Amino acid sequence: MNAQMGGMSMPPAKSDAPLPSPPATASVTFAGGTIDIHYNTPHMRDRKIMGELVPYGKVWRTGANPATTLITSVPLKFGDLLVPAGTHTIYSLPSADTWQLIINNQTGQWGLTYDQAKDLGRIPMGAKPMTAPQEVMSLSFENTTANSTELHIRWETTDRYVTITKP
Repeated sequence: MNAQMGGMSMPPAKSDAPLPSPPATASVTFAGGTIDIHYNTPHMRDRKIMGELVPYGKVWRTGANPATTLITSVPLKFGDLLVPAGTHTIYSLPSADTWQLIINNQTGQWGLTYDQAKDLGRIPMGAKPMTAPQEVMSLSFENTTANSTELHIRWETTDRYVTITKP
């Protein structure tokens, strides 16, 4: 099922126009391999984000512009979900109280195109408090050891994370 996600309907940017949400990469090396996440960084710009710009109960591209791309060189466990080595897409399903990280096997699409039939799986996300609002959305790897790391999604006053481990 293809769906257009709510909240942010924008046509793809023209190739010569700068994107209003610049590209970024989060990378980590652990468990004998690497993870690279390519995403675009939306800004608050005096807007209410969670529950409004990013609606609760609807799949979100977890960034801006093109879909957020996850590349892993080795198989890894995201929570309890075994993710094979290769290229995948990350989405999330936020709510006021709980979030799920979605690993999807469709790749190369614009961020508003989501095909649930291509989900590899969904992982419940933990939450950590933030002391101040964060203007620019970010993805980061933290608390990395030889065999585990945490992937954090932060924006506004939201910090959601999932633990990634060596299978």
